[in-house]
Amino acid sequence: MALPIQLISTDFDGTLFAEFERPPVPVGLQQLLAALQAQGARWVINTGRDMSNLMESLVRARLSVWPDYLVLVEREIHVREGAHYVPLTEWNRRCTLAHAELFGRVRPDIARLAAWINQRFEATVYEDAFSPFCLIAGDNGDADQIVAYLEEYCRTIPELTVVRNDVYARFSHVGFSKGTALSELARRLEVPAERVLAAGDHWNDLPMLQRERAGYLVAPANAIPAVKELVRRQGGFVSDEICGSGVLAGIEHHLQAGSARRS
Repeated sequence: MALPIQLISTDFDGTLFAEFERPPVPVGLQQLLAALQAQGARWVINTGRDMSNLMESLVRARLSVWPDYLVLVEREIHVREGAHYVPLTEWNRRCTLAHAELFGRVRPDIARLAAWINQRFEATVYEDAFSPFCLIAGDNGDADQIVAYLEEYCRTIPELTVVRNDVYARFSHVGFSKGTALSELARRLEVPAERVLAAGDHWNDLPMLQRERAGYLVAPANAIPAVKELVRRQGGFVSDEICGSGVLAGIEHHLQAGSARRS
């Protein structure tokens, strides 16, 4: 019988990986992912981190299993070839061009947006290689207000969105997200959405925690209320355990339920 779950998408920080745990990724979860890979399932780490930042943590975690794919900075897809990850050129090129065109329309307003924020909040606004507008707020209360202001601005710029994770946020293209990247991988692998599992804990995971993207949804106990509410509303699994232990419980739950439906 075919596995009910054929593609597994896990956020990294706070979902798969917990810096304060030893080991940071539970051994049981590593073993289950390896067993599912051996049966033909594919695993993607779907993260806001860039390549060097993620690789450093993966090496320090001393994983016994490695993902088949990476989605980096919430949008770029990389494929494992041997011991390396190589860009999925067609998707990443379209992603780069779309962001360049979009950010060209946004740049004239950056100074005004930054001034509004800096006049009202203790926050850091800066540009990096992935967005001309990045933000670190002083606390979540400030981040709530700033993001609400930025979302109002986004309504005036077609295809612009704010991607948020805790007190951090940045501008991005709505067409290239954790959700659309996951669907692109599923399309290439010819895996229907109902056989995809997605697990996440924070705001930037919401685009992939949609039944149109993944038929099986998981949130660990440490997920923010908005994530838990969305997962529950769509019939997903919200664990009583945190981080990787919660993901392990969620995958096991869905495997059992999925197998029962197909028996």
